[in-house]
Amino acid sequence: MVTKKLSILLSICIVATTFTYAQKQNITLSDIFKDRTFGAKSVYGLQSMNDGQHYTTLEKGVLVKYNYKTGKAVDTLVKAEQFDNEKITRLSNYRFSEDETRIIFHINADYIYRRSFIADYFVWDLKEKKLYPVSEQGGERLATLSPDGKKVAFIRDNNLFISDLNGTITPITTDGKDNHIINGAPDWVYEEEFEYNQAFEWSPDGTKLAWCRFDESHVKEFNLLKYKGLAPELEENALYPEVYSFKYPKAGEDNSVISVFIYDLSSKEKVTVDIGNETDIYIPRIYWSKRANTLSIVRLNRLQNQMEILFADGNTGKSEVVYSETNKYYIEVQPYSDLCFVDADNFIIFSERDGYNHLYLYNINTKELKQITKGNFDVTNFYGFDAKTKTVYYQSTEEGSIYRSNYSIDLAGKKKIKRSSQLGSNTSNFSKGFNYYINYFSNSQTPPYITLHDSKDKVVRVLEDNKELVEKIKDYNFQQKEFFTFKTSEDVELNAWIVKPVDFSPNNKYPVLITQYSGPNSQSVLDRWGVNWEQVLAAEGIITVSVDPRGTGGKGEEFRKVTYLQLGKYETIDQIEAAKYLGTLSYVNPEKIAIWGWSYGGFMALNCITQGADQFAAAIAVAPVTNWRYYDNIYTERFMRTPQENAENYDNNSPINHVDKLKGKVLIISGTHDDNVHHQNTYEFAEALVQAGKQFEMMLYTNRNHDIYGGNTRMHLFTKKFNFLIENLK
Repeated sequence: MVTKKLSILLSICIVATTFTYAQKQNITLSDIFKDRTFGAKSVYGLQSMNDGQHYTTLEKGVLVKYNYKTGKAVDTLVKAEQFDNEKITRLSNYRFSEDETRIIFHINADYIYRRSFIADYFVWDLKEKKLYPVSEQGGERLATLSPDGKKVAFIRDNNLFISDLNGTITPITTDGKDNHIINGAPDWVYEEEFEYNQAFEWSPDGTKLAWCRFDESHVKEFNLLKYKGLAPELEENALYPEVYSFKYPKAGEDNSVISVFIYDLSSKEKVTVDIGNETDIYIPRIYWSKRANTLSIVRLNRLQNQMEILFADGNTGKSEVVYSETNKYYIEVQPYSDLCFVDADNFIIFSERDGYNHLYLYNINTKELKQITKGNFDVTNFYGFDAKTKTVYYQSTEEGSIYRSNYSIDLAGKKKIKRSSQLGSNTSNFSKGFNYYINYFSNSQTPPYITLHDSKDKVVRVLEDNKELVEKIKDYNFQQKEFFTFKTSEDVELNAWIVKPVDFSPNNKYPVLITQYSGPNSQSVLDRWGVNWEQVLAAEGIITVSVDPRGTGGKGEEFRKVTYLQLGKYETIDQIEAAKYLGTLSYVNPEKIAIWGWSYGGFMALNCITQGADQFAAAIAVAPVTNWRYYDNIYTERFMRTPQENAENYDNNSPINHVDKLKGKVLIISGTHDDNVHHQNTYEFAEALVQAGKQFEMMLYTNRNHDIYGGNTRMHLFTKKFNFLIENLK
């Protein structure tokens, strides 16, 4: 009798459990790419004010001033209705003058490339309540207030101008010409690969303007076609597509010749800065140093393995080398993008000279280089230097390569304090004066949790906890990422994560999709929040795995730079090894393993499906590089040198040269207006497949750039990918 009652109770429990489980919804592609069901809230656009006690933020186009400590609004600084200009309906993308009496903002932004755009700029005087157009003509680039807020430097038609905001426009250059000469802004390849957009700088006292001039006359052009399309619709191209030509230097080809100038506002004279006689070089940054009237110039050789910092006299242009560093592989962007001048005699700089990415203090006079951070970990972000307390704030991998934690340390490398309390991904944004900071935390189980802290790390208040998302996700079959490591046959330990199917059973055999990027110093395996299409695949009984191969970041220079001169070799070996390892797991069907990736990840997907033909059943490559000879020279030569020097490795590790090995199914996707990875890569790979007698699928997206979005595009793209996997893995 007891046994019977127990059996009934167990049956009830099982039914109840099943019913509860059944109530949970599966995550769909529409949830992710159309409805943004799981979009996390964040805190954007906060700008610290000079006093370090207040910040400003835009709220529906209104600029509001807040108190850090209380979180209460203390003033409304600007409303659009104050402008008395019908063109300006709301405020956006504002910057203060140094004394915070004026702000500059723009409307009608028309993007050129990833970072560059043309817009109409205005200056608002907060005291006078007066609006100044930068020019009556509009259509400026990079409009920037002088330190006193009374003038604006800007670019139009590749020339540099200064506006006094009272109607007087002074041309600083006159030789600008489309696809020939650019003054004050980088060319395409600089913008993309050196990760910046503005190539002019006001001196700290506002008396001088320094800029770079790019002569791209000898750089070869690449042509793209713009069709009518939709989202947006280009009616002018309805019958005849527009030919869009721009300068794109491919590996081994000519670059822009760069020169540096300084203009004196009082004398109206300009001087040429001495950057050396060699013209086949890069100038990825210029900065005004903290030495009076001294411009610093970063100079890189063509191979990007030697970096020098020059100091130039603002009156004469005469320069001298004050710092030099050589790397046996190459120098990353961070040493010059995060260069920090402490005072007239010292600066903080990144270096990998001890095998890990660390911060150093360099004295210009004594040439002494002191290591600030030290250990078997990489510093991944430099937040700033507090001159008052002589404290350096940074982010590192000290708690493990898949984590990001925050620290502070003094210039002597002592008094290190851990500033983040939770294990996962931590990023901080500090106020001016370092009185407060906002910490952005998440991990694979926790959506962004954003807190305000004082200088002693005390939580002042929670800015965003994403409670609604935490509760919402409980109603869905959300599968947690499980992190693990495995060793390859070469005894290399690799980081990975796995998302198992809904209602997973170790007794079943599941297909697998490997998702990866694999590019130099990247990381896909990080303990951070994200809801992506692996959740949709989980509902369909497909395992998703991500693996970071050799060449990726977080593990020191040797792991990161082992791919030097042979991009794709070791990454492909490691992803093939990952497939072999997964195939040994009892719950994996080794005959049904696919791989996909975007951009560099697409390059890798095609390498794996060809060179690893016996391990992969299918591959999806979105916007893939198929031969490094087709890609830009700054990126490619950093890792490969030129094709003229390294032809064998260019060819050996390009998937286009391995099409004859293909056995599995391939889907290639490309945007027809991709200015970054040109559709040439896709077309030439497709042609190679055709001539090799290999069948494949290809999808082109009209007028789409490297990101392939707009209207219903993303939803369509991922639906195509999803259907392809269901067809070939299930």
